[in-house]
Amino acid sequence: MQMIVHLGENSYPITIEEGAIHHIQDTIDTHRKIAIIADDKVPDQWVNIVADQCENAFVLRFPAGEGSKCFTQFEALLEQLADQEMTRKDAIIAIGGGVTGDLSGFVAASYMRGIDFYNIPTTVLSQVDSSVGGKVAIDMGSYKNIVGAFWQPKAVIIDPDVLTTLSSRQVNNGLVEALKTGLIQDPVLVDLFEKETLDLPQIITRSIDVKRKVVEADEKEAGLRKILNFGHTIGHAIESAYGLDTYLHGECVAMGMLFFIEDKALKDRVLKIYDRLDLPKVPDYSIDQLMHYIAHDKKSNRNSVTVVKVKSAGSYILEDLSFDQIRSRLERGPYEE
Repeated sequence: MQMIVHLGENSYPITIEEGAIHHIQDTIDTHRKIAIIADDKVPDQWVNIVADQCENAFVLRFPAGEGSKCFTQFEALLEQLADQEMTRKDAIIAIGGGVTGDLSGFVAASYMRGIDFYNIPTTVLSQVDSSVGGKVAIDMGSYKNIVGAFWQPKAVIIDPDVLTTLSSRQVNNGLVEALKTGLIQDPVLVDLFEKETLDLPQIITRSIDVKRKVVEADEKEAGLRKILNFGHTIGHAIESAYGLDTYLHGECVAMGMLFFIEDKALKDRVLKIYDRLDLPKVPDYSIDQLMHYIAHDKKSNRNSVTVVKVKSAGSYILEDLSFDQIRSRLERGPYEE
């Protein structure tokens, strides 16, 4: 199936289809120079399938992991594009997870003030969330996504078949973002996590449809799009405090959501889903350390931060909380009401 993200001149299609990676020409003009960017853990089979369909492509690999979302790697990729004499008429195709999409997208947004960018996400996390919306960025030290831009892709190709090469931990990590989406906008999506068998294609499709509608209503996070940050305020702080590689992004978002689920019955439902997904428990944390990262988060104001609260599945409340109120939540802990 295909959806369209309606953003005027920045509109683009999202293709969700098994086997879509084998016919990228349906949505990508491959008759030009194309830089295919992937981390070194993306299986060669996916990269080669894409490269073989391009008339003039070259592949750029970088070390997998959040640590590559840095100025050094950003600069290295830009230099390689220049060495290949890429022009404004050429394009970048990102193949990989959220790190690849964020980094490649920011490179595309910056090179010659912006060239075409296509995203082929190969993880559940990137398929259900980060591949759509145009938020591209790198980290600065331990501060996540603090340097970046809004740069919409020209198309997104989501092929559930590529998920077969993922570990179960990576699959479950990505499913957290889908669960998040259901908790704030789609109760049916939450119900899908309680079925005997998880229907990945349906979960991906429903998640992306919610993300698409939110981005259409608020492309640059002036209002509604803030709801997609549910779980991220404290989740990002945990991710930063533990060195970005101890826990996966979705695992940290799962931890962060617990602090802002306001109904005991719903929190019990969510915790059962967490057990099913084999997610880690919230570690012992330093409140002062987490508050340090929260205060420096790009979503924070001078003395407060906008958080998302959920009292029932499919609904949300946006509320500005002072840092003292956030501290109180951390003091109370994630498992208390």
